[in-house]
Amino acid sequence: MRLRIKPRDTRFFELFSVAGTNVVAAVDVLREFVAAPTDQRADLAIRMHDAEHAGDDATHAIVEQLDRSFITPFDREDIYRLAVRLDDVVDFMDAAVDLATLYNPEALPDGVRAQVDILDEMSRLTADAMPRLSTLRNLTGYWVKINELENDADQVYRRLLSYLFNGEHGTLTVMKLKEIIDQLESAADAFEHVADVVHTIAVKES
Repeated sequence: MRLRIKPRDTRFFELFSVAGTNVVAAVDVLREFVAAPTDQRADLAIRMHDAEHAGDDATHAIVEQLDRSFITPFDREDIYRLAVRLDDVVDFMDAAVDLATLYNPEALPDGVRAQVDILDEMSRLTADAMPRLSTLRNLTGYWVKINELENDADQVYRRLLSYLFNGEHGTLTVMKLKEIIDQLESAADAFEHVADVVHTIAVKES
């Protein structure tokens, strides 16, 4: 076991908790968006952009703290990777909302709501895990469950593709809807990447 000096400064854990809370807020907006009538999408897209900007701010704050810290609670590279991965989640959701606003399909496939349900559960598990980085205890269940949910998201995504390519939809409609669901699938992948970084940190520090 290696000897590692642990800093007393809890700022990193506070910042990661802020980023995790923002991810939940972004999913809440996403849920409203997919259920909203078309005339409300533009306002909700603005709120999603706000969440994306808040995510950027959280990432910048973590990086700035990293730059000014001589001793960090775990590897600097992992702190940076975790901040970027959390930011990626919101970026993909923002992209999905932006595309849906620009293309403005009359209705989104039912499977999109299933995607959002999974993202919602992933976001809450992630936000709950962030404060536990300070002790790295009781996190195994978090990354195991995230992996299971990502597998569920893959199944939902494949069913959506089957629906889009069943021959009942025009080519342009298929292309537009596929871009939207691709971004939501990428958001689910990004949640798994966050969990992978947490797992890596836990292994290194054990």
